[in-house]
Amino acid sequence: MKFILGIKAGMTQVFDEQGTCRAVTILKVEPARVSQVKTLASDGYSAVQIASGTQKDHRLSKAEKGHFGTGAKAVKEFRVEAEATTLDKGATLTAEVFNAGDKVAVSAVSKGKGFQGVVKRHNFGGGRRSHGQKHSEREPGSIGSTGFMRVIKGTRMAGRMGNDTTTVKNLTVVAVNPKENLLLVAGAVPGRKGTLVEVRGL
Repeated sequence: MKFILGIKAGMTQVFDEQGTCRAVTILKVEPARVSQVKTLASDGYSAVQIASGTQKDHRLSKAEKGHFGTGAKAVKEFRVEAEATTLDKGATLTAEVFNAGDKVAVSAVSKGKGFQGVVKRHNFGGGRRSHGQKHSEREPGSIGSTGFMRVIKGTRMAGRMGNDTTTVKNLTVVAVNPKENLLLVAGAVPGRKGTLVEVRGL
């Protein structure tokens, strides 16, 4: 299984071999090192923990210095099959783990939009603009709490929107630039510029 951590750097356009213009997201991939390999025997499940970036010494505890060495700005764990774990602790992962044409899933924290109403949050149509209804254009309307007189769990209402971990699957790696450690992924991925993203091969 292929995986890497990256930073969303923005979007641009590239032309493929057929001359078609494609929108791509630029992911800046810093070389990541394998900080721990978990096994069924020692941890009860198989996973690979990778650390990306470096951190100043005074920001690290003794335990973190012992575990990561130089420290890390981002640490993520990826589940793997027990027999597919070929990485050893200390190995380095770069953008070259992926090739152009690979299918990937990208996970990141989406943009936070604050407290939003039902029209924006759930695509409600709002109230009617006639028959004396003066201020009901964006109201939720009845929430159906008859009989037991309480709000049913899961009712779509106004609330905080965004700032959730979101995964977009089946994206295509358009190009890999090992010199600048860049991945160009077709389409849009969650988050703002500077968001940490997880890229996993499918």
